Amino acid sequence: MDNKLNEIRRKIRLLRSEMLGAEDNIRKQLNRDEDCSEAATRLMAMRVTMVGLIGERNRLGGEERLLNVDERLKLDVRAVSRKPAIGASGRFPAKACPGPDPGWEPVRGKKTRQIKNPEPRSDSIGTEKARGSRER
Repeated sequence: MDNKLNEIRRKIRLLRSEMLGAEDNIRKQLNRDEDCSEAATRLMAMRVTMVGLIGERNRLGGEERLLNVDERLKLDVRAVSRKPAIGASGRFPAKACPGPDPGWEPVRGKKTRQIKNPEPRSDSIGTEKARGSRER
């Protein structure tokens, strides 16, 4: 009986993924203003099959109670993706930013002074001052 129950659960899981794909195709067809009646009919047939599988599973004693919102929050149940995102090889836990080493001292160079009265410059940076002094 456990094998039969596990087989039904496997079929339900597979059917759920097929239904998600069908729903995605329907959304794409709607966005392109195409007729999606065939896809919708197939989705409805999948739903009928799903109801039959769930009824058979429950009849065999494999009924799974769904948690309400309060119970889910108490258990801290979080959805976990089985497949990593495209391009993500894996996730690493966040690390705290380490502080500087205890014996570390900053290396500072000699501070330089700016020239108080710069000469007019010929490049584009200092042309405003140079032009202003010439026009007077």
